[in-house]
Amino acid sequence: MIKGSIPALVTPFKNGELDLDTLKRLVDWHIEQGSTGLVPVGTTGESPTLSHEEHETVIEVVVKAARGRVPVIAGAGSNNTVEGIRLIQHCERVGADAALVVTPYYNKPTQAGMIAHYTALHDCCKLPIIIYNIPGRSVVDMSPETMGQLAKLPRIVGVKDATGKIERVSMQRASCGADFIQLSGEDATALGFNAHGGVGCISVTANVAPKLCAEFQTATLAGDYAKALEYQDRLMPLHEAIFIEPGLAGAKYGLSLLGLCSEEVRLPLVTLTDGTKAKIKAAMQHAGIL
Repeated sequence: MIKGSIPALVTPFKNGELDLDTLKRLVDWHIEQGSTGLVPVGTTGESPTLSHEEHETVIEVVVKAARGRVPVIAGAGSNNTVEGIRLIQHCERVGADAALVVTPYYNKPTQAGMIAHYTALHDCCKLPIIIYNIPGRSVVDMSPETMGQLAKLPRIVGVKDATGKIERVSMQRASCGADFIQLSGEDATALGFNAHGGVGCISVTANVAPKLCAEFQTATLAGDYAKALEYQDRLMPLHEAIFIEPGLAGAKYGLSLLGLCSEEVRLPLVTLTDGTKAKIKAAMQHAGIL
């Protein structure tokens, strides 16, 4: 089962090109630190600025580097269904364990359009699919009722919920069933998300603090919310600081402080301002990881 702390991996760059050696080292480090899955080329992996060829390369490299030690849930979302089919079929060919498919952004499909989109992706391959519902980026919001319809398909197995609405977990349990995998897409509310029935988090903060995030998730899944709250108190300033500016830039800066990755990002994103850097550094010190 897909659960626990699952970093939404950054994609390292060096002089504008993919830095695949660093990516491989990050995969090993995350697994050693206790991460229970990996998501390459989501938003945090800068998928909007990768070419299709780069996107596919990153997925293949992460799958090979993981060597079956943890599930790889590969980003395969698009607002173009034909393009999504290409991406998800590539994920299947190279051995990914599941695909993360974002609700189609910008062109604003109806609920019926989303059902048709996900059904087409479901039918084109044999991979399990995790829906990624993030209205703040995609503009559209998949309703619990629509999700319940899609959950009837055998390989639509879960959701990464970044609505920020904790009550959605309970609503989706009702519409999709208690076995439907619900993963938080928002670090700061992951504690309450799991209390409502979630089983993990696809996390940006886990790029920088994988061990703490993994231990936090382990505590929640064991029902030890007192211990989980202690971790939350340590991590909350970091959750906040990483997202002052785009979260992937914050994650890369945090990794640069640990000597694990360059802070280089691709335009239109830029590296962080000095004020934000200072806040991330202070938050990492508060968490005890720097």
